[in-house]
Amino acid sequence: MKIEKVRDLLLTLKLKTMADLLEESLKKAQRENLSPLDILYLLASQEIASRKERLTKTRIVQARFPVLKTIDAFNFSFPKSINKSHVMGLFDLHFIKEKGNAIFLGPPGTGKTHLVLSLGYHACLNEIKTYFTTAMNLINVLSASLADHSFLKAMKLFTSPQLLIIDELGYLPVDKQGAELLFQVISNRYECGSIVITTNRAFRNWGEILNNDNTLASALIDRLVHHGVLVQIKGDSYRVR
Repeated sequence: MKIEKVRDLLLTLKLKTMADLLEESLKKAQRENLSPLDILYLLASQEIASRKERLTKTRIVQARFPVLKTIDAFNFSFPKSINKSHVMGLFDLHFIKEKGNAIFLGPPGTGKTHLVLSLGYHACLNEIKTYFTTAMNLINVLSASLADHSFLKAMKLFTSPQLLIIDELGYLPVDKQGAELLFQVISNRYECGSIVITTNRAFRNWGEILNNDNTLASALIDRLVHHGVLVQIKGDSYRVR
């Protein structure tokens, strides 16, 4: 049977990597005296590895990270205070399997966004569907969806991923509708999916940023911390330095 016919069959079965590597693998089999089963195993392994790589790239694109960060690049010696073991413990990703949360609390410029971007990237590499957004972008998207009647579709954007990262809560005040929309997202994900959130405001001040609604703020905090880990960071801004 000609190699072209086998390649065409593989392409018909959507086994592109196997088709691309078929000739090279057959030559390898001749050189190393591999059995037919060895060749099949080699080609199938390469196909699976290629598909996993493509899927990982797709997850990273869909996550909407503004920039890729890794935990190796984070300088744990810069913040005045940070519990490194707490942070590194999150990278085993068990909290996502348990549908838990993580709250990164600290002043601007202390590395909160770097840490959550690193965590999100690590999750994507481990086959976890992730989505990154700022608090204001989440609210703006949902507010706009109310106007064009696409609210359910927009809400699904924030509730369907296994891990939702919400950055910069507290940097800008939120109006009544925005506070209620944010609460809906967190409430819908409660014990159904994980949230990682960064904020520069202590819990006692969340009412102020959520339209002075202390009742809603308390309910929102309660859902986040029930199955949550709090990572507090203290120090000066790295950017200012």
